[in-house]
Amino acid sequence: MVACVLAATAEAAGAGKCVAGYIESNVLKATFPDIPLPIYLDHAATTPLLPAALAAMEEGFRIWANPSSPHKAGRAARAALEDARARIKAALGWTGEVIFTSGASEALDIGISKASRAKTLRTITSAVEHEAVLRLTPDAVRIGVSPDGKVNFSKLEQALMGSEPALVAIQHVNSETGVVQDLAAIAELVRSRNARLLVDAAQSAGKLALPEADMIALSAHKFGGPVGIGALLVREYGLLVPTGGQERGYRAGTEPLPQVLAMAAALEAGHDWLASAATLRESLEKQLLEMGAVVIAANAPRSPTIGAYRMPGKSSAAQLIRFDGAGIAVSAGSACSSGSLKASHVLTAMGVEGLSEVIRVSIGRETTADDIARFVAVWREIRG
Repeated sequence: MVACVLAATAEAAGAGKCVAGYIESNVLKATFPDIPLPIYLDHAATTPLLPAALAAMEEGFRIWANPSSPHKAGRAARAALEDARARIKAALGWTGEVIFTSGASEALDIGISKASRAKTLRTITSAVEHEAVLRLTPDAVRIGVSPDGKVNFSKLEQALMGSEPALVAIQHVNSETGVVQDLAAIAELVRSRNARLLVDAAQSAGKLALPEADMIALSAHKFGGPVGIGALLVREYGLLVPTGGQERGYRAGTEPLPQVLAMAAALEAGHDWLASAATLRESLEKQLLEMGAVVIAANAPRSPTIGAYRMPGKSSAAQLIRFDGAGIAVSAGSACSSGSLKASHVLTAMGVEGLSEVIRVSIGRETTADDIARFVAVWREIRG
């Protein structure tokens, strides 16, 4: 069996060919020439660290002082941190504030728990939000979705009819289906009702234009940055209650400068590859449909990087085993819950038939037409 490991350093990457974050050993390639290279089609779970992000992290580790320290070394670290903050805002086209967090889940936690009217704030979410939001809002009003995964707008209007102030938490792109919500219309409605909008943009930041919102959560490892760094974008600090510590009192803990620099570099790498991703997904779905597959939310606006597909008669668990054995990494839904035996709450809310037969394919900037062709060939073998 060909052994693959994640590249940890640039020197390690030089020992073999980097393909979607994996290192192919030249020795093993010579020994097992007929075994195909691993194919990574699970970018919605996490993305390979971009070379520019790795280089930025290495630079950051040399600026080792605490950004909160008043001495010269600390001031240099603070200057680098604030420069990276400004670069992130510029890359995202964001004019508000940026609070660094450990990722999107923590950003969502801060946005929900520290909302300035928390004691009287009603919370409204869709039924297809990420588990992080659902866990944080057990008493929220849940808005259902249509069979194509779009938020029921009339139900949202009804939920906002009350006089109590509300916080509406809606994702931009669904991590399981790729469905893109109409946040322009939702934001207009929320504003008209004097409510606030918190958007989970973990799957769209760094790829699609940011939606208009009061707060936006994002995570660097979804767009080529490192794990362990993300941000809550806030229109203004007054929307939250400070509780002390760093980040102007909104998030305690020493800022991880190397990760922040890497996040900025990853965002600046751009997203010109999305046109290619859209072409690849269109080709994939055309071939899968010809083999009797069901494309989930086929008629809804979807991110070009994520697709969910049902293979009738074959469980998703069996499919994952077969794909993994063939050297192809895919998933059966969100990485935060795919290890669970529970049925997908997203597909359940959409009323999808055969939801236990659905897998997710997510494309990245490294994905090629050959990768898609190999996936289709293995799909055909599994289908029988």
